[in-house]
Amino acid sequence: MTQLSPIAQQVWDIKYRLRTPAGVPVDKTVEDTWERVANSVAAAEPEASRAVWAERFAAILAGYRFLPAGRILAGAGSGRTVTLFNCFVMGAIPDSMEGIFDALKEAALTMQQGGGIGYDFSTLRPKGAVVRGVAADASGPVSFMDLWDAMCRTILSAGTRRGAMMGCLRCDHPDIEAFIDAKREAGRLRMFNLSVLVTDAFMQAVDDDAAWDLVFDGTVHRTIPARALWDRILRATYAYAEPGVIFIDRINRANNLKYAEVITATNPCGEQPLPPYGTCLLGSVNLAALVLRPFEADAALDEGALEEVTATAVRMLDDVIDVSGFPLPAQREEAVAKRRIGLGVTGLADALIMLGVRYGSDHAVALVERWLGRLRRAAYLASVDLAREKGSFPLFDAGLYLAGETIQALDDDVRAAIAEHGIRNALLTSIAPTGTISLYADNVSSGIEPVFAFTATRRVVQADGTTREELVADHAWRLYRRLKGEDAPLTDAFVDVASLTPRDHLVMQAAAQKFIDSSISKTVNVPEATSFEAFGDIYRQAWNMGCKGCTTYRPNAVTGAVLTATSNAAAAPEDDGPLARPGELPGATYKVRWPESDHALYITLNDIEVEDPVRGRHRRPFEVFINSKNMEHYAWTVALTRMISAVFRRGGEVAFVVEELKAVFDPRGGQWMDGRYVPSLLAAIGDVIERHMIAIGFLKPATPGNGNVFRTCPKCGQRALARQENCDTCTACGFSRCG
Repeated sequence: MTQLSPIAQQVWDIKYRLRTPAGVPVDKTVEDTWERVANSVAAAEPEASRAVWAERFAAILAGYRFLPAGRILAGAGSGRTVTLFNCFVMGAIPDSMEGIFDALKEAALTMQQGGGIGYDFSTLRPKGAVVRGVAADASGPVSFMDLWDAMCRTILSAGTRRGAMMGCLRCDHPDIEAFIDAKREAGRLRMFNLSVLVTDAFMQAVDDDAAWDLVFDGTVHRTIPARALWDRILRATYAYAEPGVIFIDRINRANNLKYAEVITATNPCGEQPLPPYGTCLLGSVNLAALVLRPFEADAALDEGALEEVTATAVRMLDDVIDVSGFPLPAQREEAVAKRRIGLGVTGLADALIMLGVRYGSDHAVALVERWLGRLRRAAYLASVDLAREKGSFPLFDAGLYLAGETIQALDDDVRAAIAEHGIRNALLTSIAPTGTISLYADNVSSGIEPVFAFTATRRVVQADGTTREELVADHAWRLYRRLKGEDAPLTDAFVDVASLTPRDHLVMQAAAQKFIDSSISKTVNVPEATSFEAFGDIYRQAWNMGCKGCTTYRPNAVTGAVLTATSNAAAAPEDDGPLARPGELPGATYKVRWPESDHALYITLNDIEVEDPVRGRHRRPFEVFINSKNMEHYAWTVALTRMISAVFRRGGEVAFVVEELKAVFDPRGGQWMDGRYVPSLLAAIGDVIERHMIAIGFLKPATPGNGNVFRTCPKCGQRALARQENCDTCTACGFSRCG
């Protein structure tokens, strides 16, 4: 029986282990999960060979050699009405009120079954444009995005994750500046990742310092300097990490199906550019599980095993298309017509470390190209074999398909095989976010990202209510310690995200992109102290290197945790149980005027002084009271204060309370207070609690730089939240959130 590390056990138990509606485990072991998934997917095979393929599928799942996406692990064979596809790009939004709300309904139905969604909002007329027949002006695409954002907050996706969305807008849309600036308002569009669809013509205009027309439906609304718009994109991304950039013409030019579709959006994390109603089916080969003789002088990747796992994984993902449910008929039709899959890799950084190769080095780039070249070849040949057995995808046209840019880059024998036998899957490769499944696979490095941090701590609650500290260590780091000894000096290959330059990230992304049909989910983590000029050069390098998009993350006051505990409060004995209340407590009362209310709120925060060996004697929040003459707020303020006070009295890290409150968005709109936008009354209360925690020294602003790589997890409250691949993943509890 496979022995799971504590974090792998927790992630499997919470996210992927099948249980009855009453919560009783059906999967007794992780092997039961593998068998359930393998048998369910193999149901697409002819009855005579079904058992054989179920066994082969289970064999590549064993040892975490192949990691299907989380939807497959959680949903296959569960009997639930869920989709096994991770994400979708929805249909084009009609520029009419009826069409907009029909599209919103489709989005809700898709998210209800667990799918993330991507949208191109460029089809909606700009703000101020005349709406004929109703004597009104249009409110613009950004205002309608607020509807999607509110819907996403409301719909609880299948399982334990709330939905994620990607919102795209063309660089020549008249409302592009409002789109770029939308997330300057704290709390707005929090359920979206945002990306600008950048064209070749725009990049040329930037180079030429030319004028740039903002156009809708053939009409030029305004003309602005291209460089000014480019600068605006970069300054927004520098300040609050969005929007990202998608080089949309490059994507369409390299698309195997450019003869049959036009792409204008991607899934939420950007690795799957898709046409209207396009579907995203993902799985990853775990390179870290294929390393032979790790940390020895002759360490190597088992490339034969890489090809074998790849070939079986292609068949497995192809079968998923036939056994999965779909939220909408149009999505099923699209999936079946093109049989698109997204096979990628994870554990790349750990594999390099095991071979003694530094991430971002010339040697690492060469290995990426070699390994992904072998994977691509094996995937295409496996799909050709499937076509011989089961037929090509319905829209296959040999002449048009073979003329594609990506197909032309294949080996001659692979192209000859496609010409003779056809191919089962129109597109085969993609590199997706693997944060949670990488934790489940013994905490291997995620996707093609570097290791975020080699060690972190997590707090585990015991059956008796007490807590203990537990080390969460990267897979390669832990293996090295086991093989070489606790005191063995680390090799030069042990580099984490804080040790790397943006160029290290980009050369790896560009090397991988050469062998990937679709795209890559990748975040270039940038130190906070990076100058704006150096930051802007990252996007220019990404364009020049042939990437299909670029996403960066620089710690900032909007999306990056600006607070950090003054020291490691997690280790304090005060976590052992609820704190007793003394008879008298110090505190402070704050007055908050919410513009919509006739009466002010008075928020009282009382503190307790505690002693522990790590922080010494210090003051921490103990309870909160909210009073107001406005009785409309009475019930929920009483409930809120009791819940927050209960959290405070448990001790430990409580900064997540602030982050949760500040993330609350009122769909009716927020208010401007003290010169900045506050998205809701609850967010205003969160601001007060944050201010008080800083005033008493319980929290302090994060220090500049990239050393403070973790943020506070909103689920477990520990500083273990990492930003990679457009997603937040907690190394302590497995919480995952895209957007």
